[in-house]
Amino acid sequence: MALTASTMLPLGTQAPDFHLPDVVSGKSISLATFADKKALLVMFICQHCPFVKHVKAELAQLGKDYIPNDLAIVAISANDVNKYPADAPEFLKEMAAELQLNFPLCYDETQEIAKAYTAACTPDFFIFDAERKLVYRGQLDDSRPSNDKPVTGTDLRAAIEAVLAGKPVASEQKPSIGCNIKWKPGNEPNYFG
Repeated sequence: MALTASTMLPLGTQAPDFHLPDVVSGKSISLATFADKKALLVMFICQHCPFVKHVKAELAQLGKDYIPNDLAIVAISANDVNKYPADAPEFLKEMAAELQLNFPLCYDETQEIAKAYTAACTPDFFIFDAERKLVYRGQLDDSRPSNDKPVTGTDLRAAIEAVLAGKPVASEQKPSIGCNIKWKPGNEPNYFG
């Protein structure tokens, strides 16, 4: 497992549009799907990553806590399923059912959407305001699978609360840390230097 940090896309960046299939419903999901929501959380996750497994209950809880309060959430998995078959859509669908996710979990087969968001790791989080400008990118909280800190969602929740309240999100943001996105051979993005 390669420990990888978020790229920390510049704040104020406009959310890239996407059209991806939801692994549960089969419906095509895009930015327009969430047009009536005050804010949008885009998270890049997968099924097999120990960092995602460590926080998966909190990811599901975020949906239960904030979707009724005008936050839209979409999860996207972009891993190469030829090398990592546990991240194939059918297993993502099982994960969505197990966690009772109340938001779409989409599969980015071409990995182009992950690249558009400069996603680097799983989990990787991006919050956009009502104008779909980036106001937060970074970690869920300080918990990692090996550090015995509780999973609280503190950092991400503080950003969500601020944007939903129409307040500025703190500009000091810590990168998320996780497994690198499993890029297809020859498809590695150039934003890693």
